[in-house]
Amino acid sequence: MELEIVEVGPSSRPLRYVSRPPPPPPPPPPQQQGEAGDAHAAVPLVQQFDSEKLPQTLVSEIRPFLRVANQIGAENPRVAYLCRFHAFEKAHTMDKLSAGRGVRQFKTALLQRLEQDESSTKSKMTQRGDAREMKLFFEKKKQANEHELLPVLAEVLKALLSGTGLEDLVASEDFADLFRYNILPLHPRLSQKPIMLLPEIKVAVSAVFSVRSLPSANMKDEKNHTDILRWLQSWFGFQKGNVANQREHLILLLANAHARLNPKSSSAQMLDDRAVDELLVKTFENYLTWCKFLGRRSNIWLPSVKQEIQQHKLLYIALYLLIWGEASNLRLMPECLCYIFHHMSYELYGVLSGAVSLITGEKVRPAYGGDDESFLNNVVKPIYNVIFQEAQKNKNGASDHSTWRNYDDLNEFFWSADCFKIGWPMRLNNDFFFTSSATKDSQVSFDKP
Repeated sequence: MELEIVEVGPSSRPLRYVSRPPPPPPPPPPQQQGEAGDAHAAVPLVQQFDSEKLPQTLVSEIRPFLRVANQIGAENPRVAYLCRFHAFEKAHTMDKLSAGRGVRQFKTALLQRLEQDESSTKSKMTQRGDAREMKLFFEKKKQANEHELLPVLAEVLKALLSGTGLEDLVASEDFADLFRYNILPLHPRLSQKPIMLLPEIKVAVSAVFSVRSLPSANMKDEKNHTDILRWLQSWFGFQKGNVANQREHLILLLANAHARLNPKSSSAQMLDDRAVDELLVKTFENYLTWCKFLGRRSNIWLPSVKQEIQQHKLLYIALYLLIWGEASNLRLMPECLCYIFHHMSYELYGVLSGAVSLITGEKVRPAYGGDDESFLNNVVKPIYNVIFQEAQKNKNGASDHSTWRNYDDLNEFFWSADCFKIGWPMRLNNDFFFTSSATKDSQVSFDKP
């Protein structure tokens, strides 16, 4: 016999003894359900992988993938696993020997988590396969306008499809346009964001994205020249991330100058020339002073066709910003940047004017070409190695100053006409690049692992 409460009325709960039948047998285990049900059931059993405590050397490249994996883990555990797996591959590529502080521990922990997720998510996979699963999830998030996830999902999808014969799944996608942004969402699908509707932003974007009449460095890549910074990248080989950062930088500088004009611009559709001139003067004040001091003529050449003048001014400004953005420690040597810009702006003028080489009979092209990371490897790296080797001779301040050159000493060289003896392309046998204790082992490598 067992005590049971039997409800008789709204306020009366008398007690009586009743006989209760034996409890029913436990229900059979549920059959395999749909994807959403599996994902929901897995949530309490699996903890999120910490995406915030990462080795400092891996933060910028790895954290976005781990954050997205945590964000979508409840909705689609398999896609979350693929994002973490891609993060592990990137981490291993960046530091194969696990030499960085905390890298080995991080990779071990992530690998253990991947082994756990592999066993728990693989059994629930449909016959679609990882690539198609990722593709469907990517399209779902795209339709839902969750654009903050798209760059990460796109990169993982591209890695999955590489060499599988399924490249046609993404043939229509322009993943190059799915770049991350800091302030300005420049992707066409985000054009209705409030900041993109400001008049000064609209005219600045229109000017920067105007590439009409510009000669192409490579006909195959002509369709990718959507703005003047990508166009410069195709000729001079700047890094993709630098191009994205300086694109926003230039647009914001132009928009700020345009918004402060007094009297206001008479045209609501075009960037005012006064805004461009103001930015031109501020950007090249030091360069023009440097040219005057050394008795050299500026290499900022403008066309005679009035309709092209503004575009050419923007190209020179963009070129300087791209040099500055990728210059690393060379930024502490402003006259060194003047020297680099002086030669590269002359090459830009040759490209824009269609100049022909008297030696080869072909159109002039930049000395270092537009290969990937050409500027970093051929211009920044040799000068940076000199800075690094001289700093090694400092011995943490124990060496006499006369035995090594600091930033001021190196930069002072570019205040002298002797700097032009380096030439362009640079002669690496010039005395500037000579360090008495230089060894191959002391050079810094900019190569990817």
